[in-house]
Order: sequence, then structure tokens, then C-alpha cells
Amino acid sequence: MASKSATSGRQSSSNSATNWTPQQNKLFEKALSIYDKDTADRWHNVASMVGGKTPEEVKKHYDILLEDFNCIEAGQVPFPNYKGSSANSG
Repeated sequence: MASKSATSGRQSSSNSATNWTPQQNKLFEKALSIYDKDTADRWHNVASMVGGKTPEEVKKHYDILLEDFNCIEAGQVPFPNYKGSSANSG
């Protein structure tokens, strides 16, 4: 069976409770830079900073981000072929 792509993982996990606005994503990124993995109550703090999300929702959002990152690092996500791009893959 083929491995799940980052995009399909994100689509299958999305529902009304997990829709994120661009502003929430920016706050999420900022919160992650403040509250590292060793911070007590990390997900509660991140959720408070983001607003409108539970600690469980921000943890799930983080897990999806890690899954996407790991797929990209493993070469499972192809580079986009932008119009006018002259970069060679090699």
C-alpha cells in the first residue's frame, strides 16, 4: 500500500473543529518558538496564545505539522514545478 502523503493526511484530519485561520497559524508558530518541548503545560500555553483552540487541537495540529515535515524530509513530497523555474534537479 502506498504511503500517505502530507496533503492527504491533512485533508483526512480536517473538520470544522480543526480549521485554522492564517492568523491562528502565525500565532501557533510564534507560540511554538516560545514554548518548547520542555515547557510545562506546553499545549495549554500554545492554545491560550492561539485562541479558539483546545490544547488537544493544537497538539494535533503540531502532530500534522511534524508528519508533513517528515514526509518532505524523506522525499515523499515532490518539489513543485513553478512556471518559469529554471532550476535543475541534480
